[in-house]
Amino acid sequence: MVRKNINVLSQATIDKIAAGEVVERPLSVVKELVENSIDSGASAISVEIKDGGKSLIRVTDNGCGIPRDQLALAFLRHSTSKIDDTSDLMDIHSLGFRGEALSSISAVSRVELITKPQDQFMGSKYVMEGSKEVGLEEVGAPDGTTIFVYQLFYNTPARKKFLKSDTTEANYIVEMIENLALSHPDISFSFSVNGKEKLHTSGNGALKDCIYQICGKEISDNILYVEEENDRYVINGYIGNSTIARGNRNLENFYINGRYIKSSLLSKAVENAYVGFLMQHQYPFCLLNINTKEANIDVNVHPTKQEVRFDDEIEISDLIYKIVRDRLNFREDIKDVYLEEDKSAKVSSASILSDLEYKSVQPFEKNKMAAVREKLIAEIHKDSPYERQYKDFYEAKDAVEEAEHKETDSNLNVNSYVDTNLSNDIDAIADANANISTTAPQPQKIIYEQASFLTPEAKAKHKIIGQLFDTYWMVEYQDKLYIIDQHAAHEKVLYEKTMKKIHEKEMTSQLISPPIIVSLTTKERNLIEEYMDSFVGIGFQLEDFGGNEYAITGVPGNMFSLDCKSIFLEILNDCENIKPTDSYDIVLEKVASMSCKAAVKGNDRLSVAEAEELIDELLSLDNPYHCPHGRPTIISMSKYELEKKFKRIV
Repeated sequence: MVRKNINVLSQATIDKIAAGEVVERPLSVVKELVENSIDSGASAISVEIKDGGKSLIRVTDNGCGIPRDQLALAFLRHSTSKIDDTSDLMDIHSLGFRGEALSSISAVSRVELITKPQDQFMGSKYVMEGSKEVGLEEVGAPDGTTIFVYQLFYNTPARKKFLKSDTTEANYIVEMIENLALSHPDISFSFSVNGKEKLHTSGNGALKDCIYQICGKEISDNILYVEEENDRYVINGYIGNSTIARGNRNLENFYINGRYIKSSLLSKAVENAYVGFLMQHQYPFCLLNINTKEANIDVNVHPTKQEVRFDDEIEISDLIYKIVRDRLNFREDIKDVYLEEDKSAKVSSASILSDLEYKSVQPFEKNKMAAVREKLIAEIHKDSPYERQYKDFYEAKDAVEEAEHKETDSNLNVNSYVDTNLSNDIDAIADANANISTTAPQPQKIIYEQASFLTPEAKAKHKIIGQLFDTYWMVEYQDKLYIIDQHAAHEKVLYEKTMKKIHEKEMTSQLISPPIIVSLTTKERNLIEEYMDSFVGIGFQLEDFGGNEYAITGVPGNMFSLDCKSIFLEILNDCENIKPTDSYDIVLEKVASMSCKAAVKGNDRLSVAEAEELIDELLSLDNPYHCPHGRPTIISMSKYELEKKFKRIV
């Protein structure tokens, strides 16, 4: 190897190397600039890109602006207004703090920045090109900052060559902006691609409205509010019903002090809480905001700050599990089914209004219709302490929908319509909410009401129609037909009884004589040795019989009359699906769920008395709506749906 002299790199080379670490693609530029806008105190942020961000990126905000005498300083490496020294690293309240964004971006693009602090009469225009200052002049400008990034990677063509298609790059950006919008519902975000608006949030501060505007009506209609607070953490947000689960983790969102993060620890805690509520390989919707002292976490463990390290991982994991599990146990989760999707069904007020486009001339001006729209959506989705379960509230909501569907004169002025109709309906909703707040008790904590169908009061009014296909029981209650899967329901009853006995140390085991001898493979023997405590915990008694054989000398009490050998082997084989990282309690729960083979099967004929007893047992459960494997135990169909099919309603 030929020895070479050691040289000091030029500043231009240093800047390009540094830019390669910070600016990987257009997404990196937009992320850094939008986070700066958030840190500036902006209440509205507008982002525009062209050609996937390769030819143009524009970010405009109405934040504090940058004084003219600090513009050149802002583009130097490691210059920042967010920290002063190392002591501040343990108390960071901003999204960015390294001071590399503007320097790195200007090293690989042409940058034009226009800014004006609120206390200055004139603004400034500052132009950089490849880390070189091109110009600084005084210009007229609104309060805040607008930054244009042109021709990204124009001086590093090799890096530009590895970018993906314009559509793919734009998709990366919109996903990132959605994450920021969901963590900052008090900021109005807009995002445009090649002149077409793709995203616009109201910025009214209501998280549920923001979820509606980004995730859509189906998700916003099927989420549950959660909150919890202790001396270290304040947690709030939303989790989803089983109806909006997905086959991947794309709907799992976690934020630490307003910063979007990815955390396998938190994902695992949430997913464990959903065990028994979702089918296998289904993942829930969740959006959880976690606020804590910076001393409890380390946010500087990853260059993009999308990962954090907790000082006590067991505490936060257990807390998240408890919050989610408790909330899931206290809500009705009976899915309404439809014989056919009704294309002509009336949509909600919020859905209709979501089609109204924002026509504002400037990014931060909202016209009259937009303002009314925000207020209306806020009233429709406003959370009460009882999850909007009040008749008065729904009557007011229906009044809005009815008003929107009234025929109006074709010449009716939009502003007149807004003033005379929607405003009155908004007042009606506000009055209904006011009545709720004054007449309902005001608890210290949010109270979640339990099911309506599965209560002793409701059961007294149940009308059992009969058994269908020797598998499903049909029950009439109020204006709905409820259909109960006898196998899934009985499985759930047995599972919860088993888990209760395990936790109360009352699990019974029935001795059998002679013992059952099972021949096992080496893999099966290893599984028995690994999960022996769990098998004993649910009532099995096992002894090594020598060679590849084990003797079953005792079985759980609820299996005594069944084919215990087949059930044992089936449970044992299911143990292969248990993850090595699962805790003992989770393994025990999974083994207990497998043991529910004693449940009555489909095609088993039950008497009405047995069906009534099954419903009675469901009443006593914390979560009667899903079997241990996540399948629903009960579905419902409305009288309205049936009458449509018989053309009683057209």
